[in-house]
Amino acid sequence: MAKKRHIISILIENETGALSRVAGLFSARGYNIKSLTVAPTDDISLSRMTLVTYGEPEIIEQIIKQLNKLIDVIKVMDLPHGNYIAREMLMLKVAAGTTDDCATIKRISDIFRARIIDVKQRTYTIELTGRSDKLDSFIDALECQTILEVVRSGVMGIARGNTSLNI
Repeated sequence: MAKKRHIISILIENETGALSRVAGLFSARGYNIKSLTVAPTDDISLSRMTLVTYGEPEIIEQIIKQLNKLIDVIKVMDLPHGNYIAREMLMLKVAAGTTDDCATIKRISDIFRARIIDVKQRTYTIELTGRSDKLDSFIDALECQTILEVVRSGVMGIARGNTSLNI
């Protein structure tokens, strides 16, 4: 069976070392985390962690069981395939030396609905939010320009409809 992408959402206590314990679980068992985001929720004592990993269903089931055993973990959910919304944010700095460069950067940004958030004499900083494949395509479209720096947030995901990760 092929390895499939899984977005796992974790509601975790906002405590020192909680992130380290989750990462340690993956590392100790040889699992790879493709992307990881974590931030406090509306309840300051809790954080929401979203991680992306690839694996066969049996491995993902094992990961979820092991995550549930961690003391800081409140709740874990493997977002149901196709029944979630996932987004990622990208900030990219690109060289803009000539008028033609500026026009090309502006045109490509407009096509992808990206926002130019900082303009300096020789650089543009651009912000784009969307699915991971959209961000990848944006970077590919800018390959004719000199990309100076790329920062990506990692995937954030939320289940559609009435399903929610809460206490």
